[in-house]
Amino acid sequence: MQDGQLAQLTTRFVSFPRGPYDRARSGPARSGVALRGQVVQSSTQSLSLRIGTRGSPLALAQATTVRGLLAAALGIALERIELNIIRTTGDAIQDRPLAEAGGKGLFTKEIEEALIAGTIDLAVHSAKDMPTVLPGGLAIAAVLAREDARDVFISRKAKTLRDLPRGAVIGTASLRRQAQIKRLRRDLDVVSIRGNVETRLRKLDDGVVDATLLALAGLKRLGLADAATAVLSVEDFLPAVGQGIIAIETRADDVATRNALATIAHADTATALAAERAFLGVLDGSCRTPIAGHATLNGGRLQFRGLIAKPDGSEAFETTREGAVGDAAALGADAGRELKGRGGADFFAAV
Repeated sequence: MQDGQLAQLTTRFVSFPRGPYDRARSGPARSGVALRGQVVQSSTQSLSLRIGTRGSPLALAQATTVRGLLAAALGIALERIELNIIRTTGDAIQDRPLAEAGGKGLFTKEIEEALIAGTIDLAVHSAKDMPTVLPGGLAIAAVLAREDARDVFISRKAKTLRDLPRGAVIGTASLRRQAQIKRLRRDLDVVSIRGNVETRLRKLDDGVVDATLLALAGLKRLGLADAATAVLSVEDFLPAVGQGIIAIETRADDVATRNALATIAHADTATALAAERAFLGVLDGSCRTPIAGHATLNGGRLQFRGLIAKPDGSEAFETTREGAVGDAAALGADAGRELKGRGGADFFAAV
């Protein structure tokens, strides 16, 4: 297919109010070539792709990163990779905790439906938002190199979590963070706050909460890493499964797109994610269950640590595994089975 045969030029972009925490950004490229139907690839010069993404600043930053890497790796113009913004159920729900709305998949459902329908060719997600079990016919085709997986503490009233006064209010939408906060400081009041990164930072400045916790990876991708008051060590505060990883989902039978994504895939990160998601899968984890899991690779060996906790931090179980990288999924699954047995069938019953 030659350039003159390309279907139509489209302009797709979303504007966001600028605020003190909005980085100076040009946003996603504001034009892309839309090809209706399946991906056609007789050579990289005729390849065109459609990316599905949420419309938040962080989601767009991640999708734009994937777009740029793909264009460079394949030697094609950016205009051949179109960004399609899709509003998800999780974006629409702002009046209650996501745990009350059905757990994971809330930020991926509509995007995955577009993949299945063939209106997009790949979906860019934060790996930690992806459901434990993917819809039939879909697969994680590639992941990018992991960004810093740690959480950060942000406050205008204290330098660390331990320095907050008794009764201070911490805002978070994560039951995992809530549980670990309560394990460290049972005297603190943890409340739910929703919204994108910039919105949460504004709520902090408006005095809605005294502190909040966010993922360092997201702050870095938005150019907001300086907003962090303190970085929490993985040893003290275990990250979510997949935290810091950009995952790219495709139709399992779309060979052309999967081959294209192989040019930017990061093998070590994929191995770590396989262990973490296997752990989560055994526990059937969702936004309703406080679960943390983190894997690292060193010298051909994989180290994994997993945790399950009650939302109020009153009870928790941890375990570790180490083994060959080729056994990543088996190691994660075995850790999940151990904690499931130690916690018992009713461990998450009240969640």
